[in-house]
Amino acid sequence: MPFNTKFIFVTGGVLSSLGKGLAAASIGALLESRGLSVTLQKLDPYINVDPGTMNPFQHGEVFVTDDGSETDLDLGHYERFTNAKLGADNNFTTGKIYYSVITKERRGDYLGGTVQVIPHITDEIKRSIQLAADGVDVVIVEIGGTIGDIESLPFLEAIRQFKTDVGKENVLYIHLTLVPYIATAGEVKTKPTQHSVKELRSIGIQPDILLCRTDRFLSKEIKAKIALFCNVGIDAVITAKDVKCIYECPLLFHKEGLDDKIVELLHIWTRAPRLEAWEEVVQKFMAPKYSVTIAIVGKYVDLTESYKSLNEALYHGGIANDCRVNLTFLDSEKVTPGACAPLLEKADGILVPGGFGSRGIEGKICAATYAREKKVPFFGICLGMQIAVIEFARSAAGLENANSSEFDEKTPYPVIYLMTEWYDEKTATVQKRSASSEKGASMRLGAYPCRVKENSLAFAAYGKTDISERHRHRYEFNNVFQAQLEAHGLVVSGVSPRGDLVEIIEIKDHPWFLGCQFHPEFKSRPMVPHPLFRDFIQAALAYAGKK
Repeated sequence: MPFNTKFIFVTGGVLSSLGKGLAAASIGALLESRGLSVTLQKLDPYINVDPGTMNPFQHGEVFVTDDGSETDLDLGHYERFTNAKLGADNNFTTGKIYYSVITKERRGDYLGGTVQVIPHITDEIKRSIQLAADGVDVVIVEIGGTIGDIESLPFLEAIRQFKTDVGKENVLYIHLTLVPYIATAGEVKTKPTQHSVKELRSIGIQPDILLCRTDRFLSKEIKAKIALFCNVGIDAVITAKDVKCIYECPLLFHKEGLDDKIVELLHIWTRAPRLEAWEEVVQKFMAPKYSVTIAIVGKYVDLTESYKSLNEALYHGGIANDCRVNLTFLDSEKVTPGACAPLLEKADGILVPGGFGSRGIEGKICAATYAREKKVPFFGICLGMQIAVIEFARSAAGLENANSSEFDEKTPYPVIYLMTEWYDEKTATVQKRSASSEKGASMRLGAYPCRVKENSLAFAAYGKTDISERHRHRYEFNNVFQAQLEAHGLVVSGVSPRGDLVEIIEIKDHPWFLGCQFHPEFKSRPMVPHPLFRDFIQAALAYAGKK
């Protein structure tokens, strides 16, 4: 661990969903704008080893990094707001920490000693924090959960100790709390913040900076009151005001003086911040020239956090085209042949996202049929690509009852199936899997190379033949049916370097119909929109212009 690395710990109080992840990401963006190198880490209190098997309704999307780690969705915010390249060392859960400690205990590493929360669990947490510190100026660590929750206590005790371990000049505590406006009283109330800070101080942590989540800018009088009762300077009380565009957050925090206060307290010399690119992103998001409507046909539509990276990538595609992207979420179980046209007729583009399980599959197939026949721009991602292949096999290639063996083990035409043996480009080994393999062990996870065919929609987007994209899936395109499907107009426009894994498909004689086996949304950034999302929105704009 470099001696001069600085550590910022972000905690939250009063209630969940205040925006700790966005706050941490925005801090990272501000420090990068001042010329510092940063990385970010999320410490989560739940006992799951990782979010990979958690229901998206409960936890939101699973974000996948290049190294194949299944992580918390906040790592998506971190990567979208900064240049940090994240991986397994950037997300630790209680389950992961305890699993490591118990493994060491079973192995005899503790020489027969009694294993306890303090010091063994807290030491493991501190070791995990140090893993992220190599080669960067600042490590920003977000502590999941809410102050007062019993499951967060080991993490809080660990970061309390951490200040003594690395020196007080190298550690900063930032606490995000709530300052609600009570309409009947006509004023904001500081008591929740006071109690939250009191709770934090009771376990030995005095926050250095307070981020006060509110719907309005706080007056000097309110800031002075909070500063007095919470034992911080008035310039350390920062308004974290609600915004219409999340990419305003770094600009708002800079206006409030957050980055100035951080570098002052950590004794860091930096250049003046350069925020012109963020200002341009916000301007294009808030005042675009054009507008399109994209229908997202999925089964997790009741919780948009399930598709967080996807939604943001669509907005990025809009920014690239000076276009507002209006999202319509459609429950695929309600998209029946009779209801398909009324539900989709107002859409300028149709997107079927990734997912697992058989629920709502026929509705997604209906959406793909509508897009293909009506020449509506279509984008299928992961399962969405598989849906497009199934639909094409049934409707265009005459393979009645074609399906994925995931949904119908007895289908006569398993155009999507569980490939039992495949070459792993990352490890340069042959991998084997079966239906009985552990869920995680049977998936392709993380970044894999892909070779793009020239004179295709994919090549027009990427502008090159060799790309790398992140995967999270179990089933594959069945190469047995490739020639038959291609004979009827399917185009395989992207394959693995050896050609055995189909990565991208398109359809001839359609303005824009593309499916990809990977998740391009994980690599999209507001300032560098992913090329497939950029071109999809461009195609939707062209379609809207023809209506």
